[in-house]
Amino acid sequence: MTDLSAFPITLRWPAEHPDRLQLYSLNTPNGVKASIMLEEIGLPYEPHLVDIGKNETWTPEFLSLNPNGKIPAIVDPDGPGGQPLGLFESGAILLYLADKTGKLIPPDPALRWQTIQWVFFQMAAIGPMFGQVGYFNRFAGKEIEDKRPLQRYVAESKRLLGVLETKLEGRDWIMGDYSIADVATLGWVRNLVTFYEARDLVEFDGLKNVPAWLERGLARPAVQRGLEIPKRG
Repeated sequence: MTDLSAFPITLRWPAEHPDRLQLYSLNTPNGVKASIMLEEIGLPYEPHLVDIGKNETWTPEFLSLNPNGKIPAIVDPDGPGGQPLGLFESGAILLYLADKTGKLIPPDPALRWQTIQWVFFQMAAIGPMFGQVGYFNRFAGKEIEDKRPLQRYVAESKRLLGVLETKLEGRDWIMGDYSIADVATLGWVRNLVTFYEARDLVEFDGLKNVPAWLERGLARPAVQRGLEIPKRG
């Protein structure tokens, strides 16, 4: 049996199947990147719900794996050289799983790097900006009387959607073929227009390519499953 005792996180979230990849997550836009990817590639894994509402990411056990205190994180018992590997940051996890399985990333070096750049586009721009819209539109930030922060982030989110709209012209997926670029981005666009209640704010229905892409993505069975993993209590 695989020994994961070197990872203190397994003390709080014990592995029933230590030979499988261990996922520590919650089905947020960042969290579902990992679960959707795992569902798409068919790699056996065991999900563990980490409740950010109860500050479980700030426990010593979780921080031992991700000192930044954010989900998702993984432990792969069969890492490089057959040794267990712990990993955090959703973009790094997507790249690792793509390289491990050879799936959802082009083998051609140029196309590979172009795919990676769109993953970084989501990580550096779409995620932070859409998240700020969510904060100022739905959560505590909506109580702030000065609406200039919300207006700033709405304007930038509209611009980013425009970048995505242009990229998707004449193609079904960001890179033409479905890839980790789509996996990284789908959950954030979905959240922006549903959970963050910003559909009208960003004039989403005035777009053509992005809504069609989102609909195609959400129709994928692996995406549908991944959006619900880990199951909330």
